[in-house]
Amino acid sequence: MRFDMHAVDARQRVVALTLEAASEAAARDAARGRGLDVFEIKSKSVLAFPRRPAFSALLFSRELKSLLEAGLNLVEALQTLAEKEAGGERSQVLRGIVSALHRGEPYSRALAGFPAVFSPLYVASVKAAERTGGIAEALARLIAYQEELESVKKKVVSASIYPAILLAVGVLVLGFLMFYVVPRFAGVYEDMAQTLPFFSQLLLAFGRFAGRNMVFIGIAFAALIAGSIWAFSSAAFRAWLNSRLWRLPGVGARMKVYQLARLYRTAGMLLRAGIPAVRALDMAQDLLSAQLRPQLALAKRLIEEGRSMSAAFGTAGLATPVASRMMAVGERSGDMGAMLGEIARFHDEEVARAVDWLTRAFEPVLMAVLGIAVGLVVVLMYMPIFELAGSIK
Repeated sequence: MRFDMHAVDARQRVVALTLEAASEAAARDAARGRGLDVFEIKSKSVLAFPRRPAFSALLFSRELKSLLEAGLNLVEALQTLAEKEAGGERSQVLRGIVSALHRGEPYSRALAGFPAVFSPLYVASVKAAERTGGIAEALARLIAYQEELESVKKKVVSASIYPAILLAVGVLVLGFLMFYVVPRFAGVYEDMAQTLPFFSQLLLAFGRFAGRNMVFIGIAFAALIAGSIWAFSSAAFRAWLNSRLWRLPGVGARMKVYQLARLYRTAGMLLRAGIPAVRALDMAQDLLSAQLRPQLALAKRLIEEGRSMSAAFGTAGLATPVASRMMAVGERSGDMGAMLGEIARFHDEEVARAVDWLTRAFEPVLMAVLGIAVGLVVVLMYMPIFELAGSIK
């Protein structure tokens, strides 16, 4: 379940956040583990779709970077952004950040007061940049990091749009035939049921059943949709489905490469921000699938024992052959952060090629299956007419 809560942090500031937990007590414990004292908590319906924040951290970073590069200081830039907002969530967040800065709080701590908007990675990168005064450089790294993540998602989504539309149209056509057309043909062929071919009899028997129980079929269909929404809203079900997908031949390997690319990109961005390797991997842990977290814990322990990152990742099974060689080069050059970014881009291109190949192979197969299914239903419906026409001759 999801819980909306308001709490007070260690500096007596009121913060709002949303957590997913099995119960209210578990949600309170999770908030307490973050150093928060919860004073209001409300559960959210599992059937509700998660609301996307109106505040875009990527857009905010772009605008703030432009103002800083134009010569404004941080407070002036944030005040400018706050003044241009008439109201809403963006205005509340920006005014809250400005108020925190006026109270003398560091910029990173002001951002941490809005955990629903600014991720721990974002806050940590800004905190590391505060020591050197390179806020604009940190924003540039964060913008590039987010854009690279979004580019992979966009490639996957764009490749999936046509098959999804094709599948939806095919299902609608089949549903129309099976639940509207076939029941009416069943009434026409009622008197000649015994002389029909076997498969035509099966199809028309289904049509008679659908015509007499349309209300119950509609209720069952609605229950199926509601159950699907509930299942995909459950973190436990998504974790179970993800674990099954990882076991599929070919699919699991591509999913691992995608996850490793996210790990390399995140760790590289944090290393370039000046964050130590062990802490960077610890912060990247939440972005990984549950299947890879034990391996990441092993890699962190090996690095703490003095092993190089390339050796630790190789031993833990978190490095492809290409990644191992490129990380070794990064260690020799002393710029592991930039090298991890290059490794992530290499693997992103590999994932994009795999997705493109899969969709190109899947589209004709899907079209053939839907065409055969629709054609079979139509032929079975009209077969008695063909036989009747043949008997007249």
